[in-house]
Amino acid sequence: MTDTQWSTWEVFHQTKRGDPHEHVGSVHAPDPQMALQLARDQFARRLKCSSLWVVRTSDIVMTDYQDPTFFAQTTDKSYRDPKAFDAPEKRHP
Repeated sequence: MTDTQWSTWEVFHQTKRGDPHEHVGSVHAPDPQMALQLARDQFARRLKCSSLWVVRTSDIVMTDYQDPTFFAQTTDKSYRDPKAFDAPEKRHP
């Protein structure tokens, strides 16, 4: 059996230059160029738009809800202490 479904692409929309891109939905398309065209037709037709991003849904990597250690806060800030680093000796001319 062959796969007859087009890839799903997530669409990110920017209202004006300098604003953050925001997720507005998804489209099905066979390639990135067609995904952009379909995203334009679907999400930039009525909304003010200066930029669109499309990302293949399968390329998005996400965290696992079952791994609470990924977001665990650390209180160790030894990297801020300059004594933790070896500095070269100063040479006097």
